[in-house]
Amino acid sequence: MITPTADQIAKTKKSIENYYISWISYPYKREGVAPFYQMHEPGESIRGTVMIFHGFSAKPMQMFLVGDYLFRNGFNIYQIPLAGHAFIPPDSYWPQVDLKPEFRDPLRDEVRKDAVLDLFLSNRDNKSQGQFQRLTTFQKMALIGRIIKMAPQLLDMALAIERPNDPDFDRYFTSSHMNYLTDAQERLAELDAMPGPIYTLGLSVGGAVALGLAASRPDRIKKVVAYAPLLEVSNEINERYINLTGPLDLREFSWEQNVSFPVGCLTAANRFGAFVRSDKNREALEKIPTFLVLTENEDAADLKTNQRFFDQLGGKDKGHHYYLYPASDLVPHPMVDPTEVSQGMTNRFWKSLYQETFRFLTTGEVDADNMSNLEEAPDLPPMPTYS
Repeated sequence: MITPTADQIAKTKKSIENYYISWISYPYKREGVAPFYQMHEPGESIRGTVMIFHGFSAKPMQMFLVGDYLFRNGFNIYQIPLAGHAFIPPDSYWPQVDLKPEFRDPLRDEVRKDAVLDLFLSNRDNKSQGQFQRLTTFQKMALIGRIIKMAPQLLDMALAIERPNDPDFDRYFTSSHMNYLTDAQERLAELDAMPGPIYTLGLSVGGAVALGLAASRPDRIKKVVAYAPLLEVSNEINERYINLTGPLDLREFSWEQNVSFPVGCLTAANRFGAFVRSDKNREALEKIPTFLVLTENEDAADLKTNQRFFDQLGGKDKGHHYYLYPASDLVPHPMVDPTEVSQGMTNRFWKSLYQETFRFLTTGEVDADNMSNLEEAPDLPPMPTYS
């Protein structure tokens, strides 16, 4: 435990509030995506400060309950919008991978010579969220095949995205995927005046950011909790789909936020996940205790990639922990929010998830038997009542 001084708290609040002021004064801000903090008063001892990153296309409030639980039990909390997500339109602000114009424009023209593809792309562009439907795996496969038939050179470009360190990537593409890291580093700098350990916690792309930030600052980040981190999108069909259609500016919708975004934003999230998995970052993370929470009902992050990443970190012998919700527990990818419905599922075990997150941050241990327990563990702080 450490007791920050009034001056240290004031300096930290001022740094965060300067970021908030820049958001609130910006004409293209996205409503409800403000950074916010919960900090204990001067003279109160704290366990450290937790930086919390929400999932792709979501808002910081997605993570409010877990943050509030940790705050009530001794942590300072900083809830942070993912890079660019505090602003709209996503086309201008969210990290994305784009084909350079000299490649993009002729490719789009070539693909739209196919009357079927032209109609499909036009329909996707003009749909409102109420009319929008996500593509099935079979539809994605059919779309991939038809696009490659019309523009076979696009496959080589997609492979340049998928292969690590492919020299052709910079030839074909511009990418802002590293904004996920640089933005998180700027938020970390706002905590320079705050003493004590810093922890990172995130969901999905936010989980990848939590890991990537820790790998870049092992001197400052002491532990990481990553819920279903998006280190690679689930299955090869989805990956090929986003890497082929992203450069064509096909659009997707966020179900929760009524925001349409280019598929290239998903391409950037996937590429950032590959960066986090790089040897350099993995070696840095071997020395930072991590807690990965996964689910067999995964529909966004590739489960096998996450499991392999955990094994490469060295497992429990190196201070790392891992829990996999079985399919029968009906826990979806957005597992942190008990009110969020995905694939018809919500996480009924959220209380034990929060408690074990607290246990890990304070002791470095995890009680796997408690993770699928509907009752609260008596040896951990109880959950407050949330209406």
